[in-house]
Amino acid sequence: MPGAALCQQSDKARSLAPFVPSPQLVVERMLEAAELKPGEMVYDLGSGDGRVVITAAQRFQAKAVGVEINEPLVRQARERVKQLGLENRVQIVHGHLLEVDLSPADVVTVYLLTSSNEQLRPNFEKYLKPGSRVVSHDFQVRGWEPVRIEKAMVHNREHTIYVYKIPPKKRQ
Repeated sequence: MPGAALCQQSDKARSLAPFVPSPQLVVERMLEAAELKPGEMVYDLGSGDGRVVITAAQRFQAKAVGVEINEPLVRQARERVKQLGLENRVQIVHGHLLEVDLSPADVVTVYLLTSSNEQLRPNFEKYLKPGSRVVSHDFQVRGWEPVRIEKAMVHNREHTIYVYKIPPKKRQ
């Protein structure tokens, strides 16, 4: 499993956000806003029931890794991936978001808190290659300027999608 360590502490104690699933329309808009292409690799941090990685594989023909700390959600997502016959394109990792090597990712999606995004930012900057996209549902990555902001209305609630692009490495 790519860079995932087994959880040593209780899942709840180490969680960076509660499980609140993104509505399917928002999931689709996030992946569209990322300009996800067939064959690209998506990492969904806090993947919950797997809807982002499943949509990435089914609709966009991408490869995807979901990282989730909650073991019952990991089991549920793995079962859904198996039912859909997506095991060759989707992997669900039981692990902590801060312990995952993101270097294979072309796109990283998150629906976490702003404070959680702040904790992840050093890993984004360390692992992601120039041109990779980070897409956040509702919560910004402080200190970064989004290249795109989209709104989506679902059940009378406005959702905001922030898209960030990793810039070219600075020459020294």
